[in-house]
Amino acid sequence: MKIKLAIALALGAATAAAWAGDVEDQIRFRQSAYSFLSWNTAKIKAQASDHPETYNKDEVIAAANAIAGVANSGVFEKLYGAGTDKGTGWKPSRLKPEFFEKQDEAKEFNANFIKEANELQKVAASGDVAAIKTQFGKLGATCKGCHDLIRIRE
Repeated sequence: MKIKLAIALALGAATAAAWAGDVEDQIRFRQSAYSFLSWNTAKIKAQASDHPETYNKDEVIAAANAIAGVANSGVFEKLYGAGTDKGTGWKPSRLKPEFFEKQDEAKEFNANFIKEANELQKVAASGDVAAIKTQFGKLGATCKGCHDLIRIRE
């Protein structure tokens, strides 16, 4: 059931990206995808790093599947249209205007994020908490690198 939900959400994100629409829609879809990723990464962090005594293999697998689903949906390739650094979405965009000048770097970060998300999905299935924690750190490094490149810090 959890895997089906993750797949449905990923397909929904991909469908949304296909008809992303105006700047505000793109920002809202993008912000929603990031919020969904944040919720799932928090679940893994809590169980693999902060409180391993609460580890629940099925929950970590579901979260890793959701992360990989979003990563592979193309959402981060299709929701950064021109002007999405100035719009509001659900809240003001934190996209640096320099993003549009750093497309090659952003694409590289996206490719690395996809690679590490897919690897996290595989590692989560193993149930090895130490390996999950290590791979989760690699995934987090891709997030941080991209955030440093294109995200305005609050």
